[in-house]
Amino acid sequence: MAPVLEKQLPGAADNNNEEEEGQNLWTAILSEVSTTSSSKLPSGKNLLLFGEDGSGKTALIAKLQGADHNKRGRGLEYMYLNVHDEDRDDLTRCNVWILDGDLYHKGLLKFAVSAQSLPDSLAVFVADMSRPWTIMESLKKWAGVLRDHVDKLKISPEDMREMEQKMVKAFQEYTEPEDAAPTSPLRRAPTAGEDEAVVLPLGDNTLTHNLGIPVLIVCTKCDAVSVLEKEHDYRDEHFDFIQSHIRQFCLQYGAGLIYTSVKEEKNMDLLYKYIVHKMYEFQFTTPALVVEKDAVFIPSGWDNEKKIGILHENLSTVRPENLFEDFITKPPVRKLVHEKEINAEDEQVFLMKQQSLLSKQPATPTRGATESPGRTASGSPRPAGRAGQPTATSGSPMAAVKKPDPNMKAGAANEGVLANFFNSLLSKKTGSPGSPGSGAVGAGVQGSAKKTGQKPGLTDVQAELDRMTRKQDSGVSPNNMPAPAENEA
Repeated sequence: MAPVLEKQLPGAADNNNEEEEGQNLWTAILSEVSTTSSSKLPSGKNLLLFGEDGSGKTALIAKLQGADHNKRGRGLEYMYLNVHDEDRDDLTRCNVWILDGDLYHKGLLKFAVSAQSLPDSLAVFVADMSRPWTIMESLKKWAGVLRDHVDKLKISPEDMREMEQKMVKAFQEYTEPEDAAPTSPLRRAPTAGEDEAVVLPLGDNTLTHNLGIPVLIVCTKCDAVSVLEKEHDYRDEHFDFIQSHIRQFCLQYGAGLIYTSVKEEKNMDLLYKYIVHKMYEFQFTTPALVVEKDAVFIPSGWDNEKKIGILHENLSTVRPENLFEDFITKPPVRKLVHEKEINAEDEQVFLMKQQSLLSKQPATPTRGATESPGRTASGSPRPAGRAGQPTATSGSPMAAVKKPDPNMKAGAANEGVLANFFNSLLSKKTGSPGSPGSGAVGAGVQGSAKKTGQKPGLTDVQAELDRMTRKQDSGVSPNNMPAPAENEA
């Protein structure tokens, strides 16, 4: 029996070893799963966007999404960004809340930011570079809106102080990318004994308005810089002055600054990388960019008063402490832009209207009928019904002459009277041989001369002159009559 027992004991020992190995394997698997799950990307992160209407908030997020649509919502708009970690092959979703540019909708922030979600949030203030005169007013307004909302949240003073200290530490521990190891994140944790060497004291105007969450200033539509130079005569001095004031604002909130352009796709990849770096602590190795005036990038913690002072060296016509609104003024509005377009009426419709108006007006006599009623169609001053016998008005050659209109000028009346007078004299003169009608005219004149016993035409001329002398009010005077009229008669 003993040998049998000896043979069974080694077998039992082998079974025990296998069970122990199996338990160790399951322990290792569970430990690996637990470690992997803790290293996954966190969910529930919130990106908060503030800005004026038309500043490009929705277009900015749509470009980061890679979507083509650009539909702007109202009130509080919700979007999201897909965040992919290639090293761990993990995917998560970042919530994006876009507040409307009207202050009427600021109460909707309670649905996007709560006391629990505030520590996992990043605030983005969008400024429109195509309207630089609105930048500082817009930044101050929306920063005040967020500050008021945070103050209303039921956050304990201890938790708020902890969030503020975290922001100060992140700002102080910023290091240049070239100083960090290639595989380490941009914000590396200092080792023992190195803490005092890394942490630098804050400036007087740094983090004076600490919100407890990271802040980023995004200037959109930076492709408008060339338009401002051509149309509004902006110079490098203007852009340095604008950048100086924005960077002063960034220091107060501990914010980063980036210039972007959706139209030209400028700094869009850089913006995405910096957002996921601040929210998910991804590696970020891009240094500050301050050379190009339309592609500036200032990471949080890099800037200070001394670096901003470099911009002040290029200011010649303005001082750095001058008010922003005094130098960057709104250009006058051109009236042509706001004039209403006037469409010309169709030609046929216009002509039909004129025809209907003319048909409604009463018929007016022609000029020939009103000018000399007693004249014939041939222009002769004689009455049309005369047939060799003198009528009552045929006593003088001026009987058929129209009286001058009192409304007419004296010169015009005199010329008309004289013209008719000489025409009448010529028509009463005896016609020359061979002239048509000379015989009839001569016979009439001679007949009247025989009856009166006077020279032909002399009495008529004298009577007309006497009549014209009596009517001084008509503007005709004897001085205007030609002297040799009697000799001709």
